Amino acid sequence: MKILVTGGAGYIGSITVERLIKAGAEVIVFDNLYQGHKDAIHPNAVFAQGDLADKHAIEAVISAHKPDGIMHFASYTLVGESVEKPFMYLRDNILNGLNLMESAVKHGVKGFILSSTANLFDDPEHMPIAETERIVPGSPYGESKHILERNLHWMDRLYNMRYACLRYFNACGATETRGEDHDPETHLIPLVLEVALGQRDKIVIFGDDYDTPDGTCVRDYIHVVDLAEAHILAMKTLLNGGSSIKYNLGNGRGFSVKEVIETAREVTGHPIPAEIGVRRPGDPDILIASSEGINHDLGWKPQYPELRTIIEMAWNWHQAHPNGYEK
Repeated sequence: MKILVTGGAGYIGSITVERLIKAGAEVIVFDNLYQGHKDAIHPNAVFAQGDLADKHAIEAVISAHKPDGIMHFASYTLVGESVEKPFMYLRDNILNGLNLMESAVKHGVKGFILSSTANLFDDPEHMPIAETERIVPGSPYGESKHILERNLHWMDRLYNMRYACLRYFNACGATETRGEDHDPETHLIPLVLEVALGQRDKIVIFGDDYDTPDGTCVRDYIHVVDLAEAHILAMKTLLNGGSSIKYNLGNGRGFSVKEVIETAREVTGHPIPAEIGVRRPGDPDILIASSEGINHDLGWKPQYPELRTIIEMAWNWHQAHPNGYEK
């Protein structure tokens, strides 16, 4: 199969490209390198630098390569930033996605996968969160993904372009050659590992009075390779004639902030000083996504569900790349 990956120089995108190529796929990466890294792009992938805001650029790539399917990772993705800059998300994420969909429809792309988010479910009634949970986006970022999901519904209904929306919380972990390198970094595991590397003095825990066993927030951490494999499995299903699908992807259990820090101490051998800070507005006690749907329908389940394994693999990459992809 020939797959176009937008955001294929980013964290999840680059590792999905790595796994696609390992599976024998032909891959084209489209990325503007805003948050991505050229060194993260697999050497066997075709790279086209461009921005989805430029309709001519994406049109040229799809016209030239005629992919069977598209995996759409390219997006602004920070919940907090989306609250501060809502138009950047509600305008750019949506319009860029529509530019991509319009060109995909024009050139007969058979399958489209949207890297969506479990931020669609800000106030879930049930935990773990299943696909049947009511959608109440928790931020302009979550709203932008919800609108793109609705747009894909119409692409299927009007043009028969099959799609999969894959929703998840915290991607984490690494492979031997690719890992997490954001600027600024906002995710817990790489921030904790930066303390172990001596790049920051401490980690701040945003509140310890939540209704959880140890008082800190519990979240779903899912290995990036497991996410990549879910994308590939869903794409194969679409290209083999499967119907459009929406799945929530979860690790099977959640881990608290204190559990993450303590496991990182054990893995790194570093004390990793931590202090309690004030709560962040809007942080729920527990957020865990259910993966029963994709497990039942497609047979997917996490290969790396253990927190220690996730952190060990991330630590190995960060030790080998203490400055990320900078040489």
